[in-house]
Amino acid sequence: MKEENIKKAARIALGTNLIFAGVSHLTFARKDFRAQVPDWVPLKIDDTVVLSGIAEIALGTALVLTPQKHAATVGKIAASFFIAVFPGNISQLINRRSAFGLDSDKKRFARLFFQPVLVYWALKSTSTTLK
Repeated sequence: MKEENIKKAARIALGTNLIFAGVSHLTFARKDFRAQVPDWVPLKIDDTVVLSGIAEIALGTALVLTPQKHAATVGKIAASFFIAVFPGNISQLINRRSAFGLDSDKKRFARLFFQPVLVYWALKSTSTTLK
């Protein structure tokens, strides 16, 4: 498989996962996502969950549908989003909030290492080169 096809498949997979996560924010996983909202966020917890879900749907759709010539920009925005929501993962650990099966400090801590993977995935699947 050619490099550009691998990147496109990775970009579409990430976008599809973001769309799914966004829909889950608005529906069946709404309560779990509430556990990740840091106490210092100035919005109502449910509003934060809904707005972040809408943002994920928009980003996922952009990753899936954006032409390659604009993909790098969308990838940087998606990576920035993953960085912006990272404090929620830290908050879940610090406040010992169980959600998504993360019911121990060890599991919540391990979750922190997946966020950099998402940032890398967003940047590399949308860059002009994989190298």
